[in-house]
Amino acid sequence: MIGSGPNGLTAAIVLARAGLRTTVFEAQSTIGGGARSSALTLPGFVHDVCSAVYPLAANSPAFASFPLAEHGLEWIHTPLAMAHPLDDGSAAVMARSLDDTCEHLGADGAAYRRAIGPLVKGWRDLAPMIQAPLLRLPAHPWLMARFGARAIWPAAPLARRIFHTEAGRALFAGIAAHSILPLEAIGSAAFGWVLAAAGHAVGWPFPRGGAQAIANALASYFGSLGGSIVTNHRIDSLDELGGAKMILCDVTPRQFLAMAGERLPGGFRRKLEAYRYGPGVFKVDWALSAPIPWTAAECARAATVHVGGTLDEIAASERTITGTVASQRPFLLVVQPSLFDSSRAPAGQHTGWAYCHVPHGSTADMTDAIESQMERFAPGFRATILARHTMTPADLERHNANLVGGDITGGAQDLRQLILRPTGRLYGTPLAGVYLCSSSTPPGGAVHGMCGYHAARAALRVQGIT
Repeated sequence: MIGSGPNGLTAAIVLARAGLRTTVFEAQSTIGGGARSSALTLPGFVHDVCSAVYPLAANSPAFASFPLAEHGLEWIHTPLAMAHPLDDGSAAVMARSLDDTCEHLGADGAAYRRAIGPLVKGWRDLAPMIQAPLLRLPAHPWLMARFGARAIWPAAPLARRIFHTEAGRALFAGIAAHSILPLEAIGSAAFGWVLAAAGHAVGWPFPRGGAQAIANALASYFGSLGGSIVTNHRIDSLDELGGAKMILCDVTPRQFLAMAGERLPGGFRRKLEAYRYGPGVFKVDWALSAPIPWTAAECARAATVHVGGTLDEIAASERTITGTVASQRPFLLVVQPSLFDSSRAPAGQHTGWAYCHVPHGSTADMTDAIESQMERFAPGFRATILARHTMTPADLERHNANLVGGDITGGAQDLRQLILRPTGRLYGTPLAGVYLCSSSTPPGGAVHGMCGYHAARAALRVQGIT
């Protein structure tokens, strides 16, 4: 196994449970890929280096099949899954309870219930289908068709069609913006529906102690199965693993091309070379002297806060990410875990992070633009900053080679690349016993381990191992 991100560790577990002696090689000194924590600012402050909140991890069929709680993973659920402040001092909110969310949305509550209610009701059957390759025949075709009819829409026009209040439109726009697509892009609404349904069905939790807890729990369980992990060992060529019966690669097409060298036939090589990476992110971590001073009280009840104002403002910000110049009024994803997890900061102090979407490989310093948006909805925020740590797209790629140009989703998540990801072979390659299992394979980005899970099961089937 090359790479110790959640997909790599999940694939390794599946192989180890099938009785195969499995070794994971990790280039960095710590495991975890996009699920790592570190002291980025001051002593005593624990920051999540990339991802932080995990609605799809809490919904992952793979993770649910592993005894991760026995290996130290504890989920924290906050009073509200997410809050979205507006300029009038109010906030749209997504509560775990669908009823509470609808009540808070007022005039748009009934429309929200009609749209999301069937997906929440059918979530137990829907979740495994949307976390599997889209080419697979769905187990519940009518439910999947109902989801698809909503998912195919561009998020911005759909929100304007369904919702009539500023709060309702902004709430959906912020959730759909997790797609890292322009909100006018076909299929961008899918991410809004999936994450909203997940929030009501299971919540938007985060792990106690930080993102590293997910990787550590997966690694601990893997170790209990006899697996081994070697850190500080970068694999530059598949030739280094000549004796392996199977090789699974938790890497994107760019790294795989370099590792495979001349082994790959020209046609497959050209397909991987044509694989498209998506926009990047610019991230800021803060050590804070006090909680973020939100104007809207609801924001203090959620670990995740979407900052960006109205639907029109969010759409304008996300429209820039396919260009060359980043928005100076960016849409922000903000996480404030220390409000609910005292292990993240010294007593009385706090951590926070925010990132915004930027064009692929952008070199723009977005610190002032991000903090200006924070001040807009939390006046006095800058006065609470004790220290900050910033990461440009290039910094993110240096931290993790899979984050090409700052792309945290393993490749553009438009409709074509969600279905044929990265090629029509999905996890397979022309090389016998060699498979891909990163977020560049179905079902795509986010921490859920399902790319690794499906890849490992496919590899076992080819080898005739059940």
